[in-house]
Amino acid sequence: MELEPLYQIKVTCIHCQNEFSTSRLRPSFKRAIRTDTDFCGYYQKENPDYYVVRVCPSCGFASTENSVSRLTDRQNALFEDAIASRFNKKSYGGHRDWETALETYKLALICAQTIGETDRIIASLLHHIAWLYRYQSNVEQEKRFLEFALEAYIRVYENEGVGGSDARLMYLIGELYRRVGNYNDAVKWFGRVINDKRIVDAAMIRASREQWALLREEMLSGGHELPEEMRG
Repeated sequence: MELEPLYQIKVTCIHCQNEFSTSRLRPSFKRAIRTDTDFCGYYQKENPDYYVVRVCPSCGFASTENSVSRLTDRQNALFEDAIASRFNKKSYGGHRDWETALETYKLALICAQTIGETDRIIASLLHHIAWLYRYQSNVEQEKRFLEFALEAYIRVYENEGVGGSDARLMYLIGELYRRVGNYNDAVKWFGRVINDKRIVDAAMIRASREQWALLREEMLSGGHELPEEMRG
């Protein structure tokens, strides 16, 4: 008998304590056909990203595995007032199509913003929403959410005091700047990863070199003036 791609896990809602089931994709089915340079994956059948957000069918609290594990009284009150009091009971526990996945991410984003989640969680949700729009070739909405994600990733970099060692985050900021057409800032961020002697993440250094070269070609073919560090 062939395994079903989806399986159910039980989750207890941290707002209303309701226990509910949500679907996950079996690890053996998580095979990306290809991955974009900002880590967006494309899958043959089910997309595991569609099942990242867990939504309580009772109160509408939507979160991911990385979200907070407990709410303060204030967070509970804020969520109750902004979302739970208006939520029409709905289950997201089964199979999800693109529309449903987008609904769950947008709900998770509103929840995260309402309770004051970390910038890292908010950046990730915004980035995933941009990917969802990319799957549909909705360039305008994709760019809009990439710009929001970029702002949030920069806040993560500034506030978490990563000491210049989070190469993946720095690379990602450079790559999102490139994707939204802000080439000069993209050059700066890729340059940081390539030139900072403290960075030892070989994969991210290589990726930054590749994107730096691609960016140079894009700028030359688009008639843009090359910044100082790209000349010569």
